[in-house]
Amino acid sequence: MADKIIINEENEAGKLDEREDSVVSEETVSEDAPAANLTNESDRDDDPDINDNQGEPAISDKELEKAELRRQISEAQKKLGLLAQKIKEAKLPVIILFEGWGASGKGYMISKLIEEIDPRGFKVYTIGPRTADERRYPLMKRYWEKIPEYGRMSFFVRSWYRDVTIARFEEEPEKKEIDARFREILDFESQLADDGYLIIKFFLRLSKKEQRKRFENLERNKATSWRVSKADWEHHRRYDEHLHAFTEMVERTDRDYAPWVQIDSKDRRRATLSVLNCTIDLVTGALAMRTAPKPQSKRALRLDETIIPNPIPKLADVDLSPTIAPDLYRKELKRLQERLFDLHNWLYQTKTPMIIVYEGQDAAGKGGNIKRVTEGLDPRGYAVNPVAAPTAPELYRQYLWRFWLTLPKDGHIAIYDRSWYGRVMVEKIEGFCTEEQWKRAYSEINHFEHSLKGWGAIIIKFWLQIDKDEQLVRFTDRQNTPEKQWKITEEDWRNRNRWDEYEDAVNEMLRLTNTDFAPWHIIESNDKRYARIKTLRLLVDAIEKEMGKQS
Repeated sequence: MADKIIINEENEAGKLDEREDSVVSEETVSEDAPAANLTNESDRDDDPDINDNQGEPAISDKELEKAELRRQISEAQKKLGLLAQKIKEAKLPVIILFEGWGASGKGYMISKLIEEIDPRGFKVYTIGPRTADERRYPLMKRYWEKIPEYGRMSFFVRSWYRDVTIARFEEEPEKKEIDARFREILDFESQLADDGYLIIKFFLRLSKKEQRKRFENLERNKATSWRVSKADWEHHRRYDEHLHAFTEMVERTDRDYAPWVQIDSKDRRRATLSVLNCTIDLVTGALAMRTAPKPQSKRALRLDETIIPNPIPKLADVDLSPTIAPDLYRKELKRLQERLFDLHNWLYQTKTPMIIVYEGQDAAGKGGNIKRVTEGLDPRGYAVNPVAAPTAPELYRQYLWRFWLTLPKDGHIAIYDRSWYGRVMVEKIEGFCTEEQWKRAYSEINHFEHSLKGWGAIIIKFWLQIDKDEQLVRFTDRQNTPEKQWKITEEDWRNRNRWDEYEDAVNEMLRLTNTDFAPWHIIESNDKRYARIKTLRLLVDAIEKEMGKQS
């Protein structure tokens, strides 16, 4: 756990509230500006000292202090604006989130952070309760969708931490669910940090007394009264319970790669300056790290000891001779497709999502196999996602981002014609990613699939295997048949020349990612008909197994 960072501290270290009987330090401004203006007031002072005898304003020490703070804030904003250009040049992705008490000034802080930043280089997101549509997808999907491209920034007024704090009181999830959410958050931040993202997490502290004062002031102003809801007052009533949730949040998610920075938000200007200076320091450090020489590492495979893959045969040991008679094939195809249609209805009715992954040798028959599966499905309830080389927007984000975008709703099926496993096959072999990236990908993929299983998805993965002689027959047929020529490319021939490299990579992939929750099935595909029937049987079995669990 990283050391706690507490800025502008007035109270006992580590406290997320501000105890009302605490001793105010000499550095603290004696009084805040009116709370009604926390997120939209100008820098004009509303309480200048007046010299009644002279009839002229007198400049007090307090006014001088405020003027100096305004000057420092302005300088810091300009400095951050210049750093934003360096962020773009260095392709550094930055995520800055604000959590804290209601009325602590989260939106105001972001408005001050972005004041001198080119608006084309960032987006601001406000996270509220999940919508009905968002509840049909995995918990973390709406956050993955919002991660910035390399060289850009995302700001969050509340974030994924809402799901382990405020949502506790709205949804009342069981402890098991809360623990799962914490694990998902840690996985999310760890994967982003490994990919080079800078994650800055601010918690704005506020006492219960000060929060009440700000709520009341907001309500008295017609322009801001809408900002205080019944839910806000209910959260205020349960202040101590929220304090416990916030404290647990910080303790469980404070990491070196994503530490919490606690900001005393009672004094608006001091808090603003603290947030600006902390952001400048962290961004400057991250930029320096990107240009500094990286230490040599052994680059060992990163595996999670809590996820134990199951044994699976090597491809060379798989007997590819099984076949099926044409009459039996037609009979079984009809029976299995009809059964699959009924099971698809069950998936929809029970809101059970399903994810089907197809990988395999070139010309192994993935397209024909997928076609026989979809013939047995309701077309309204599935989507086939062909995966090609990543596009420019996809290359400029963590590699799993594009797959989070294509996940199915609950009750629907997503079929992937190639998938996230490209990271440990073609990207690894062709040098499209670094050794460090593909070696940690096995663990990232296992966590990704474990998250989907925790959401309730049935996950099944097929590797369609043919031998080298059969592939040559199919390549030649495609090349010599005009209506099939679109299926063969120079890249296919080049990959064939690296058959042994690909086989080694596939064997390692199968060995490290064949889990109970997302098993691999090697499909003997020299006989396409046999492969189709075996795949359909496995799909039917997987859904019927889940039916048994749910019943």
